Amino acid sequence: MSAAIIVLLLLIDQVIKIYIKTHMFLHESIRVTDWCYIFFTENNGMAFGMQIFGKLFLTSFRIVAVAAIIWCLYKFVKANLKTGFLICVSLILTGAVGNIFDSVLYGVMFSESTFSQIATFMPEGGGYAPLLYGKVVDMFYFPLIEANWPAWMPFVGGEHFVFFSPIFNFADSCISVGIVALLIFYGKYVNHAFDVLKVKES
Repeated sequence: MSAAIIVLLLLIDQVIKIYIKTHMFLHESIRVTDWCYIFFTENNGMAFGMQIFGKLFLTSFRIVAVAAIIWCLYKFVKANLKTGFLICVSLILTGAVGNIFDSVLYGVMFSESTFSQIATFMPEGGGYAPLLYGKVVDMFYFPLIEANWPAWMPFVGGEHFVFFSPIFNFADSCISVGIVALLIFYGKYVNHAFDVLKVKES
């Protein structure tokens, strides 16, 4: 079951990203509602566009983290842990793999996306970056509240602010939903899961 969830969600993630990458200009925006936009952007960082460390280090770290999660999930499935718990871990793994795929392969699979050029798949002249140096595609933007701070507030008075400004992708959502659900519904179950990892194979 875990494998089926991972494959299905990973397929959804990549279909969305590839469609956006090959049909929209960089930073092109499509308004869905007042608080929902499809806004194509790319980043070198982690979930929700956060930038940390160097690109090669980040991609390598992601690969190691995914390998660790795969090993943990294997142990959890073998120990027959609760289905809901396995789904949460599968969501986290799916999100991590989805963004790794971008980082590892998108640089060689696509030409560069710019403000005036839409990327093409497997261009004749090669991709926009070497293996492991691809950018992660993001597209979901939900500015739920846009307003100005009251003038009387110190430091930020009169300045414009947006509540929930990160731009993210389907893989980021999988990670976030998996972690939140894990904490809410299986917070007390985590210790038992760690005990499973400590048990040596007989």
